[in-house]
Amino acid sequence: MKTVAVVGSQWGDEGKGKVIDYLATQADVVIRGQGGNNAGHTLVVDGKKFALRLIPSGVLNPNTINVIGNGIVFDPQGFLEEIEMLKKDNIDTSNIKISDRAHIVFPYHKELDALAEEARGDNKIGTTKKGIGPCYMDKTERSGIRICDLMDKDVFAKKLKLQVDAKNKLVQGVYGKEAMFDFETIYNEYLGYAEKIRNHVADTSVIVYDAIKAGKKVLFEGAQGTLLDLDLGTYPFVTSSHPISGGFAVGAGVGPNMIKDVVGIVKAYTTRVGEGPFVTELDNEVGEEIRVKGREFGTVTGRARRCGWFDAVIVRYAARVNGLTSISLMLLDVLTGFDKIQICTAYKMGDKIVKDFPASLEDLAKCEPIYEELEGWTEDITAVEKFEDLPENAKKYVAKIEELVGVSVDMVSVGPNRAQTIVRKNIF
Repeated sequence: MKTVAVVGSQWGDEGKGKVIDYLATQADVVIRGQGGNNAGHTLVVDGKKFALRLIPSGVLNPNTINVIGNGIVFDPQGFLEEIEMLKKDNIDTSNIKISDRAHIVFPYHKELDALAEEARGDNKIGTTKKGIGPCYMDKTERSGIRICDLMDKDVFAKKLKLQVDAKNKLVQGVYGKEAMFDFETIYNEYLGYAEKIRNHVADTSVIVYDAIKAGKKVLFEGAQGTLLDLDLGTYPFVTSSHPISGGFAVGAGVGPNMIKDVVGIVKAYTTRVGEGPFVTELDNEVGEEIRVKGREFGTVTGRARRCGWFDAVIVRYAARVNGLTSISLMLLDVLTGFDKIQICTAYKMGDKIVKDFPASLEDLAKCEPIYEELEGWTEDITAVEKFEDLPENAKKYVAKIEELVGVSVDMVSVGPNRAQTIVRKNIF
């Protein structure tokens, strides 16, 4: 069985797109199984940058089938905008398949997302306001509208009318606003989308299952990161789905025994977007230097990311809950030029040493990092092709991460381009 799941092992933005793009050149099928167009993956191929949100990163490989699975919340407008962007670069999009079981994001989801975030005031979550959370809420409430519903205009009309009426009552009764949503406008807009996506719609769980049983190489593309998981992340500052390896079984419609290897994507330092405790955060000149050198600004929102030293507590946690079999270490080149580099090995909470990631955010906010200091390096590593040719201190840094996390680092990224990847062990 040749199946690999790629998961973010911090707070997202780890560089998954590059690894997935690299692996997708070998994959027959690439599948997204959770999240929506709030998850930005940036690919750089031959100097050309592609920012993808919904479409799987394998789309740049013309021989790869790209699946948007049933666990996705699907924004037709965003999808079609991506299609147009890709077509401008003459990229074939015919091999994209959309699950008929995926739930649909509507304009009322986006408006409610923004209203809810505004109402939270100082307790805001930091949502991208793309309607992801409210769409998952409808899904859980069992009032959502799926792709298969959209394909039948009569079924769609009935379900949409109920939702529009309910959402108008919600904005009036809870947020004190005038009715915001018009049934006819949304109905006609989305019927137009239906015709444009119809040829892409399929029972994708069958496609994925058949590919695995046929011995084909199947890549499960993770979005966001472990610490944004609804159950296992830094709740409530999390996403509305499960961006861990276990989430793929549900989000792709296959059994968990069909995922053989799990690759954790890990930055050589730590970043976070939005609110919530961040133990190794560097709110100083060092943090700003990392931010600038690493171009730490969101693909979707453009928001500056919070930056800090590598946190082994977080990545150990990710290794455990995902069952990581290997690590791809990203953006190692960003740390070039620092005289000293710190690695957080554990936390100190009062008189207590904490080695496992706590559930309580109140406890996490009390934690202070326990650092181990390593010597830095000044040599440019962006052209290095073999691990042995890295500076000694860079190799020691990688070895220390392996020691602290207990998982081998099998890939090392030394620059943004696909070719700037050191492969120590083949994943597929």
